[in-house]
Amino acid sequence: MKLKDQVAIVTGAGRGIGRAIALQLAGQGASVACWDMDPELAGETAALVSRSGPEGAAYQVDVTDPEAVQAAADAVLERCSRIDILVNNAGITRDNVLVRMTPEQWDQVLDVNLKGAYLCTRTVARSMMKQRRGRIVNVASVVGRMGNAGQANYCASKAGLIGLTKSVARELAARGITVNAVAPGAIATEMTRELSEKIKDAFLQSIPLARFGEPEDVARVIAFLVSEDAGYITGQVVNVDGGMLMS
Repeated sequence: MKLKDQVAIVTGAGRGIGRAIALQLAGQGASVACWDMDPELAGETAALVSRSGPEGAAYQVDVTDPEAVQAAADAVLERCSRIDILVNNAGITRDNVLVRMTPEQWDQVLDVNLKGAYLCTRTVARSMMKQRRGRIVNVASVVGRMGNAGQANYCASKAGLIGLTKSVARELAARGITVNAVAPGAIATEMTRELSEKIKDAFLQSIPLARFGEPEDVARVIAFLVSEDAGYITGQVVNVDGGMLMS
């Protein structure tokens, strides 16, 4: 129970990696505020968290809306009096080759994946600075480091998230706040299950461990990064990709 009595916010907690993160943190003793655009999915995750012992609470939050983010953070503080952990996991894809990608597809992905993390971090960092302690983890992607055809918007957003991680880590270190990122590779989620068998086979050929990762593989790394065991780690990007990208 390394996170006993701590309060965590997980964005995009309704399913997939976000739900696995919420449950992993709860399993370590944290109370988890489950933020998601879909209130039903957020509620399902919160119910699962509560079954683990700690308190789980669901919030419908559009992370691209500054007022919505502030209101949700204020609600968590009113309920729990503190915020110790923020995991910026909310993300979407709108894939297309660049010459066919619409400005709307570009803006939607950058708004959720990058602007959303900026807004949540800016808002939550204020209370963490007063506490002089906090843990922030951004969920990036290996394609933010290596690129991927048909995903210029997604790759740009995740590369930007890595830059945001390193910059904010430098800004907040003096207040006892660590900021790190994880970069998942091919993870078995609703998103990847929709891929064709041909694309899945191509992915597998590029993974030395020859399998897709599970959401729990990512969640366990995040649980380590927000624990006291990782207190001297900040500004880092940890690949969770079965060896797809070795750098």
